[in-house]
Order: sequence, then structure tokens, then C-alpha cells
Amino acid sequence: MKNLSQTDYPEYFNQYISLVKQDDDCVDAMQNSLDNFVNFMEIVPFEKYNFKYQFDKWTVKDIVRHLIDAERVFAYRALRFARFDKTPLSGFEENDYAANVDTTSVNMDDLIQEFILVRKSTIKLFKSFSKKMLDNKGIASGKEISVLAIGYIISGHAIHHQNIINNRYLK
Repeated sequence: MKNLSQTDYPEYFNQYISLVKQDDDCVDAMQNSLDNFVNFMEIVPFEKYNFKYQFDKWTVKDIVRHLIDAERVFAYRALRFARFDKTPLSGFEENDYAANVDTTSVNMDDLIQEFILVRKSTIKLFKSFSKKMLDNKGIASGKEISVLAIGYIISGHAIHHQNIINNRYLK
């Protein structure tokens, strides 16, 4: 990853960042993960959309909704920190978000289109950031993180969930 250091993000996020190709810049990584995810979702059978591999796990639709929600939260954080807003931001509880939305009657094509729109918006946002903005850091969930790291996390997060769908829902 170009210009990214381990001091740019909490260790927890390495599980996402490590999935991104080392030579991709932040915007390329976002575009690549978008393209790969959308292409991957085309092979997910309809009967798997509302499937849970365990009672307490999310459906494939829930995962796509989660990706959309999380990307919006991360993009908001990136915007705040890129604008040098030093206000610490609280975390968000992904399971609470998932528990308060019903995806069973939502059309998967609509979810994918929303994901595409959100990602394209995030890409436009990151393209607008200067190097100084990308290097800036803020506090989220009590931890310091750079704008650039958030961009890589967004990409790796989609890859992470694509891997989960492939390994736990399709096999």
C-alpha cells in the first residue's frame, strides 16, 4: 500500500488492510474491490440470498447491507478527518445496525446498485483529498486512524466479506 504505515491505524484493522493488493493506491483498491465484489455477487445463487449458515449469523443480503452501512460510516469519518475536524468520533455497533433492518423483502439487485452508488461516491470523495488530507488522522472508537487507512479498510472490508460469503455460504 502506497504511503501507509502500521502507525496509521489500529492493529485490529490489519485483517482488512492485509487483503488489499500491496501495489494498489487507495482509489484503485476501492475500484478493484468494487468490481470484484459486484462480479462475485453475480455468481451467488438466488436461494442463498436469505440463507444463514448458522442461526445467529447474517444472510447474504444482510452482509451487503452491512457493507453499505459500514462504508457510509467510514466515509463520514474520512470526510471529518480530511477536513481536520479533531472531534473524536464514537464507534458503531454493526450488530445493532443489522438487528434494526429487515433485508428479507429487499431485492438483491437494489442492494447491489446501492452498494455501487455508495462506493462510487466514496471513490469521488477520496479523489478529492490532497496528500495532506489523506495523511491526516483523527480519533474513532477511541483509536487514532488516518484518512488513507480508512480508504484501505473500506476496500479490505468488502474483500473480507466476499471471502466469508464464498467460504461459508457457497461451499
